[in-house]
Amino acid sequence: MPDIDKVVLDIKNKLKNNAPELTEDQKDRMYKILNSSNPKFIGYGNKHSDIEKMVKEIHSKYQLSYQNCFEIYKILTNSNIHDEKVAGLFLLNRTKRFFNQTTIQMIYEIIPNNFDSWAITDTTMIRVIGPFLGKKGNEALAKETIDKWANSENLWIRRAAMVILLKIIMMRKDFFISKAYVYDLAEIMLQNDEDYILKGIGWLLKTCSNYKPNEIIEYLNKNKTRLPRLVLRYASEKLPKATRTEILKK
Repeated sequence: MPDIDKVVLDIKNKLKNNAPELTEDQKDRMYKILNSSNPKFIGYGNKHSDIEKMVKEIHSKYQLSYQNCFEIYKILTNSNIHDEKVAGLFLLNRTKRFFNQTTIQMIYEIIPNNFDSWAITDTTMIRVIGPFLGKKGNEALAKETIDKWANSENLWIRRAAMVILLKIIMMRKDFFISKAYVYDLAEIMLQNDEDYILKGIGWLLKTCSNYKPNEIIEYLNKNKTRLPRLVLRYASEKLPKATRTEILKK
């Protein structure tokens, strides 16, 4: 059985020692973009591709099981260092063939105390949770998860619900369940006025517009007088210029 503390220390050292040298301007820009809610937040600036490569080597070196990876994930996601959180979720994703409903529930319980930015939330949903729930046969679990998470009091869980749905839509290149299901989720989210929720609604609708542009155009035109401008701007980004201009005329 691998020494978990040793593995965690190995990961932490590799992330710190291989971090790029950033100028103060680069650091400021990174912190502004990530915009963490954690006052103790730290970012090294490692590229995701480099972190994923390192994690692959760690997984092979220590012959880590699903249980090992989840234990390490829980430790790293509790870190104040963004790169360590990312390493933890990429390591967990190495064991995705063992994911189940319990995996989803455990991550749900972890989010409130350990997710501190849109970046860690979106990366987890796009790279880890979304692909699992989007698999054929997981439709009921996906709907159950989205419905439950959408009604959470936690900002990042609510945003995660939208990102899970848009990832499934990206995988299927079509609405999940129905367009009404997507619009109903958007309506639930509109009860909150946080920027990251409004941006998430816009991103969800923009994703749908890649595959069902006419339906999204109809929805936006019908509801443009009551939808926040932030939603309209994000949702219409991929639409033809003339159409977008008309939608943004409120």
